[in-house]
Amino acid sequence: MPTGHTAERVAVDAVSNDGRESAGLYLDRIRRDVDTALARFMDEQLSESVDESLPPLAEVVSRFVTGGKRLRPMFCVCGWAAAGGDVATPAAFRVGAALELFHAFALIHDDVMDASYYRRGKPTVHRMLAMRNDVPNDGTSADRFGENAAILAGDVCLVWSDMLLHDSGVSPQRLSDSRRLINTMRTEIVAGQYLDIDTSENDNEAELSRAWRVVRYKTAAYTVTRPLQIGAALAGGDESLLRACDAYGCPLGEAFQLRDDLLGVFGRPSVTGKSALDDLRDGKRTVLVALARQRATPAQNEVLRSLHGDPELDEAGADRVREIFQETGARSAVEEMIVTRRELALDALEQAPVTEQARRALRELADSAAHREF
Repeated sequence: MPTGHTAERVAVDAVSNDGRESAGLYLDRIRRDVDTALARFMDEQLSESVDESLPPLAEVVSRFVTGGKRLRPMFCVCGWAAAGGDVATPAAFRVGAALELFHAFALIHDDVMDASYYRRGKPTVHRMLAMRNDVPNDGTSADRFGENAAILAGDVCLVWSDMLLHDSGVSPQRLSDSRRLINTMRTEIVAGQYLDIDTSENDNEAELSRAWRVVRYKTAAYTVTRPLQIGAALAGGDESLLRACDAYGCPLGEAFQLRDDLLGVFGRPSVTGKSALDDLRDGKRTVLVALARQRATPAQNEVLRSLHGDPELDEAGADRVREIFQETGARSAVEEMIVTRRELALDALEQAPVTEQARRALRELADSAAHREF
């Protein structure tokens, strides 16, 4: 059952493997120290710009990265602690900040592809840039300028992520040893994003299979498993620990995305920070949607074909789609999947060869990832 705690409020006392007291693994401290590392790095980029044209773009990026849940850095630092790494070292938080910049790269590009207007309750990066340039000098539209500039903003986040990772203070050998995991994470998210925009599959069975692949590549690995493994590897964790990170991370990452899919349809914009119409208008082919299509009557499927993916969908049409998700049992099935996957993650965690401070923190993170407010 949910504990009612969020990642920001959790505090975990730390004890190392040999029984010595070490720095406490406080999840709110992870967020604060990652924010500090990120802010310092962004200040450096603003003050040491290679060209006077870059600071305005960097300022937009800096605003964008000030928000977010910081889940990936939290899992990364927990992986570091799980391998016995000293959580007092600044290197762990700089690596976490590097992952947050990579996350920014992915989100900025994702919002361009989805033509999204809001992220975290604020205009998306391409919208912010468009509003700054209402009358571009070259005759292009402000919207087109915003999209083009946002692609560049995402690209620079990817470059800066690598810069910050290499300047983190982690030894070159540990960085080299972790390169396989970092490159795999980057490749997986591209594969997941491609699958997310690919509309070639129309068969219901194939659609469900593809939806699960999107969950695993675009979110499960990239949100939980890979950050955990990267943190563990950078602190010297062995293969058995990396496998344990996967056993915990894969089901929890799936639970996180399944919850996100429900929030995208049933959530309140004041809580989620984005419209509850966007995913339906975009025709997002999620596990929720695929299950509903499989279980729907011919009449219900006709309604889904007509309304799901309609860019002009209004609230009345969205409510009808939500009713079908309820009537077919698709929503309740996804809720059950979330519960099952969280339990699988916690069972794996109990068997994992991790420090007790990491185990306790990861239990709390499992709650905050799988149980989010609508």
